[in-house]
Amino acid sequence: MTNQKMFNVAVVGATGAVGEQILKLLEQRDFPVAELKLLSSARSAGKTLMFKGREITVQEATPESFAGVEIALFSAGGGVSKALAPQAAAQGVICIDNTNAFRMDPETPLIVPEVNLDKLSDHKGIIANPNCSTIQMVAALKPLRDRYGLARVIVSTYQAVSGAGQSAIEELQTQSRQVLDGEPAEAKLLPVGSLPVKHQIAFNAVPQIDVFQDNGYTLEEMKMIRETKKILDDESIDVTATCVRIPVVYGHSESVYVELKSDYELEEVKQLLSDAPGIVVQDDPEAQLYPLATEAAGKPDVFVGRIRRDLGHTRGLNLWIVSDNLLKGAAWNAVQIAEHIALTQE
Repeated sequence: MTNQKMFNVAVVGATGAVGEQILKLLEQRDFPVAELKLLSSARSAGKTLMFKGREITVQEATPESFAGVEIALFSAGGGVSKALAPQAAAQGVICIDNTNAFRMDPETPLIVPEVNLDKLSDHKGIIANPNCSTIQMVAALKPLRDRYGLARVIVSTYQAVSGAGQSAIEELQTQSRQVLDGEPAEAKLLPVGSLPVKHQIAFNAVPQIDVFQDNGYTLEEMKMIRETKKILDDESIDVTATCVRIPVVYGHSESVYVELKSDYELEEVKQLLSDAPGIVVQDDPEAQLYPLATEAAGKPDVFVGRIRRDLGHTRGLNLWIVSDNLLKGAAWNAVQIAEHIALTQE
């Protein structure tokens, strides 16, 4: 960035998977950091992390931690955000929150920069980062909505274990070794750590992410439904979701069926997506070119392929959407927001 103003920045949850990615991006993007505070739970306080060649000690996050901070990026769980973000905002800090704590709060803008950056200035000290699965989907839906209108969206997700944290990655690795060695797979964490029943994730697909709601949908599914409507600012869109955890480490994949409000030409759809910011179209069936989680991992883009007209509905369209859930799905989206904030305060 070329912005000359420097900012005092805090990263809350700095030792977590998303926090580490945020730190890498702040360094890679040369974000104008004057002073950097790394905050975490008491358990992780005292650890040291590197930033631009300097060793920084992680401190316990408390309301007093935000004195002098101008921008804070939260990724330490909803409970921490609920407890600390309002107190930080009251001190004048602009808080970018990666959790579900404030996403559906009508006073809090829910931002994907490629989709609804015009809502960013509506914040009252807290800005919410959407769910990782929602971000990549709405980034691809935005150009279609603008050109044709959206009537209905049906999405099935195939989500990486990193979305459940480092311990879920370790569980997948451990179970995979156990199965390959002919041993029983020990399930201790997934699908939901707080629930009594655990399922094997290695060599499996588990159709539960987060807890079930009274309507039979999981909380993850309801997040996608509600957040899509809020981000696209259209309650009339019919959205339904089925969210599945699969044995992939990084990169969420989604099969998305869209019913548009007007007729379309397939080549125009491909061009619209190719021209959209943050979207990379990979769609060449003859060359077997389509988005893969293994190829998307480590990249900030949203990849779209398998673009084809639905056989049963003239305005139906099928898409395959893949993105790194820790980057565009979390850290990169948050850093993009921070960059836009910094640019507006030159």
